[in-house]
Amino acid sequence: MDRRQRKTRNAIFDAFIGLLSKSTYDKITVGQIIAAADIGRATFYAHFETKEYLLKALCQELFDHIFEADRGDHNAHTHIFDCDNTATVFTHLFRHLQHNDNHILDLLSCQSNGLFLEYFKKELARLAQSQLSVFSHRKAPELPEDFWIDHIAATFVQTLRWWIENGTKESPEEIANYFFLSV
Repeated sequence: MDRRQRKTRNAIFDAFIGLLSKSTYDKITVGQIIAAADIGRATFYAHFETKEYLLKALCQELFDHIFEADRGDHNAHTHIFDCDNTATVFTHLFRHLQHNDNHILDLLSCQSNGLFLEYFKKELARLAQSQLSVFSHRKAPELPEDFWIDHIAATFVQTLRWWIENGTKESPEEIANYFFLSV
């Protein structure tokens, strides 16, 4: 994607995020996104087939940044899967969220947050699966592994919701500790 296309795509994302902060996803129209991004209808459709494709692309962009290697400046970034200490993996994730890159906390707390939390939870399940050894001493033997993974991801999402609703006052280390105590 060339620089001009990337700039247009970012304008669409920014317009969409701005609209989501004021309205629910189902009430937002492509026309509103086009107006807010100051682009033509054909330009929007050259990037995204529908509003649903835009939502999916936005989630992928946001969560790839958190869960995958940073595509930008690698100087200060460590991929969360490369953390040495497993407890640090989840703390690292909370640090990313606290930085609120790309307004991710705003999206996870907006009126349409269920849409974003579902995408987020899928990535969390993958993270939980890679870190099952951390939680193995807490798992009852009769629990199926897929249930346990889903439980860990759901607990993280609920911890994150609580943290956001209470103004993210706790440090990433404190909220990660809350998470570990509650799993």
